[in-house]
Amino acid sequence: MLKILGVSKSGYYAWLNREPSRQSRRKETVKAEILGIYYDSDCIYGAPKITRILHSKGFQTAERTVTRYMHELGIRACWTSPYAVTTVSRDFSDELRNVLNRNFSPSEPNAVWCTDITYIYTEKGFVYLSCVMDLFSRKIIAWELAPTLETRYVVAAINKAILITGKRPQVIHTDRGVQYTSAEYYEAVSGIVRSYSPKGSPWDNACIESFHALIKREWLNRFKIHDIYQAHNLVFQYINTFYNTRRIHSYCGYLSPEAYEKMFYALNASGRVA
Repeated sequence: MLKILGVSKSGYYAWLNREPSRQSRRKETVKAEILGIYYDSDCIYGAPKITRILHSKGFQTAERTVTRYMHELGIRACWTSPYAVTTVSRDFSDELRNVLNRNFSPSEPNAVWCTDITYIYTEKGFVYLSCVMDLFSRKIIAWELAPTLETRYVVAAINKAILITGKRPQVIHTDRGVQYTSAEYYEAVSGIVRSYSPKGSPWDNACIESFHALIKREWLNRFKIHDIYQAHNLVFQYINTFYNTRRIHSYCGYLSPEAYEKMFYALNASGRVA
């Protein structure tokens, strides 16, 4: 074989016993870090987020290099497109005002919440996830998974959020679904300014809409979900053990929502936040 390839025997053994170069060793170290970060995120993170975490660990590696190494390792961000659906909205009076007006950056935690419902397909039929998000950190404060679209489940999620935080926000923003215009909902958010997206304008509730798309493409659509109990376990695993606590968010300066809140309170305590 050496004769066919035109390589000398001494040259072959010299190559075989040669120590890897410093560049090769560094490459293997970076690739090992990339694999660790990738699997720690349950295969969710792509090159941009992995690059950010590498930088936080002291690795000065370009995003293009991370992309190339991920290709060599045969890994990529794992997400699945959600089902395409359409909805039909009722017409409502202009009295349902858009107080938020796409101001998605409140200056402190628990000043503005938003909430919405999304469906999750299971082999035993659809179940419905209602989430309450704090716009300051994009944290999911509370959620409720239900077998129906009844208003009581929406109210249960809001009551959980109030109980967990011990606070009521200044503003709560929703779409114009019947759950959010009911007497039961009005009673639950008494004392809070209600804000509503205009008809046919999901962009006015974009943050919670974006989260619901995210949990599906990054997590739920990877599984064949049997029933509401399995769906509940998957939602808990994503929100409570990953999204709120570990998933870095570009809006939060590549911190997790909980870390972003902790940083705010630490700066506030030191007098660096007005």
